[in-house]
Amino acid sequence: MATTATAPKPIFVLNGPNLNLLGIRKPDIYGHTTLADIQATLRAQAAELGLSIEFMQSNHEGTLIDEIQRARTEGSAIIINPAAYTHTSVAIHDALEAAELPIVEVHLSNVHRRESFRHHSYVSLQASAVIAGAGAQGYELALSYLARQLQPAG
Repeated sequence: MATTATAPKPIFVLNGPNLNLLGIRKPDIYGHTTLADIQATLRAQAAELGLSIEFMQSNHEGTLIDEIQRARTEGSAIIINPAAYTHTSVAIHDALEAAELPIVEVHLSNVHRRESFRHHSYVSLQASAVIAGAGAQGYELALSYLARQLQPAG
């Protein structure tokens, strides 16, 4: 009996509050690239890598948690830019812990060169890797990292 290969589960790319304003909000900090630009770049990169992504943005903590929980069963990994929730959300921390997936935390700016309240991350405690300060390229680095992590051993 022939076996058929199943498509790998998608990598969930989750974006927190105000990231829908990328390209127009504080371009001196976050750059001119829009979230739609990032999504298009990641979809092309994922296709080249033989992967797929689920991409979403929400300004609502509960919606992000719902997506993290969905990723637990429907995804292979998570790339998350929780934005301001990075520094405040124990609930997102707990959802990521329960997900039991590889997680990469991404920040466009170098949060350690900004206000002191941005130096603490509840998300980093659950992340396999953290990429900060690489701008939009941070998402591409995260996807490349996860592609290697998800390769079957052997």
